[in-house]
Amino acid sequence: MYLIKNANLISMADINYEIVDILVEGKVIKQIGKLNEKDFKSVKVIDAQNNFVTPGVVDPHCHIGIFEEAIGFEGADGNEMTSPITPEMRAIDAIKPQDVAFQEAMESGVTTVCTGPGSANCIGGTFTVLKTYGKTVDDMVVVKESSMKMALGENPKRVYNSKSQTPATRMATTALIRDALQKAKDYQEKLDEYQENLKANKEAKKPEFNIKWASLARVFSGFPVKIHAHQQDDIVTAIRIIEEFGLNATIEHATEGHLIADYLKEHNQRVVIGPTLGSKSKYELRNKSFGSAKILKDHGVEFAIMTDHPVIHLANALTQVGIFVREGLSELDGFKAVTINAAKINHIDNRVGSIEVGKDADIVIWDGHPLHYLTKTKMVMINGEIAHQK
Repeated sequence: MYLIKNANLISMADINYEIVDILVEGKVIKQIGKLNEKDFKSVKVIDAQNNFVTPGVVDPHCHIGIFEEAIGFEGADGNEMTSPITPEMRAIDAIKPQDVAFQEAMESGVTTVCTGPGSANCIGGTFTVLKTYGKTVDDMVVVKESSMKMALGENPKRVYNSKSQTPATRMATTALIRDALQKAKDYQEKLDEYQENLKANKEAKKPEFNIKWASLARVFSGFPVKIHAHQQDDIVTAIRIIEEFGLNATIEHATEGHLIADYLKEHNQRVVIGPTLGSKSKYELRNKSFGSAKILKDHGVEFAIMTDHPVIHLANALTQVGIFVREGLSELDGFKAVTINAAKINHIDNRVGSIEVGKDADIVIWDGHPLHYLTKTKMVMINGEIAHQK
C-alpha cells in the first residue's frame, strides 16, 4: 500500500491543479483527498512535494514492439506485405517486450500504448493494448486484440504498385476493403444461419472455417476499427465506408481533418491526430499543422493525439503536446488528448486515462511542468508497482 502525499494533481477527471493525497492499494487507486498516513497500516509514504502528478500517458496509436528499435529487418514485423488483405494478423504475436523503446517510454511517463500493424495493407490486422512495464507480453497486455487496422491513401497503393499488383490506385484500395467486408459479412451470416438451425434442431452444415473472414467479421459486432487516412478526400472515403458498413471506427492521423472539421462534426466522427512533430515527409502531409487540435476542439470533434512511434519517439509524446498547446489548445485539453481521450477512443477508460478511485494505479510524479521539455519523471507507477524512480 502506498500513500502519495502533497500531489499537485491533474487527474483528467474532477480534480485538477489541486494539492491532494492518493492512496494506492494493490493495483488500483483506493482513495483521493486529504489523507493521514496514521489511518493506514503498513503504508509506504511517497512525498510528491507539491510536484505535478498525472495519470500515465496513453498513446492511442503506435507501433512500439512490432517495429523494434535498432535492429532493422529482424525487428520489423508490422507489415505483412505479401497480400493487401490480412485481417487475420495479430500484433500481439509479434510484439517484443525487450524493445528498448518500452523502457524509454515508461521512464518518460508513458504507461499504456495501443500498438499494431502499419499501413502497407488495405486491411492489416489487429492492434493490442499494453502497459509499458513487464517481462512478457502476458505481463503487459490490457486487451489482446483491441481494434482492426485499415488503410487508405498513399501507402497501400505505393507498396502494391511497386509489386505490379492491385491496389495501384485509391479506387482499388477502397474496392478491396469493400470486397473483404462484404465477404466477411456473408461468412458471418452463414455462420449465424448455421447456429440458428442448430437451435431449431434443423439439419445444418457448418461453414468451412476461414481465418480471414472470421477475424474481420467481428467488426459487425462493434469490434473497433482504425482507418489510416491523411488527406481530406481519404477521410471522406473512410467515413463513407464507416457509414456504409456500420463500423465502430476512428480515423487515424486525419492530417487534413482540421480543413473539414465541420464535416467531421456533422458525421460525429472521432479522430486520432498525429504525428505532427517532424517534417512534412510526403505529399499527404503538406497541410500538417499544430493548429489542428484547437480547430477540432472548437468544432466539438472528439480527438486524441498519437506519436505513431517510431515516427515520433514515445519519450517525446508530451513535447509534441506542448506545441499543440503553444498553438492554441488549452493545457488541460492537451493533457486529456494523451490520457483520458486516448483511453476513451480505445475503449479502455474504465481502467486508465485518469486518476480516479477504482482505476489502475498508473501514476506519474514529475519534477517540473509536464509539458516543459526539461521536465523529467521523478516516479512512474504502473499497476500499483513502482516501475521507475529517481
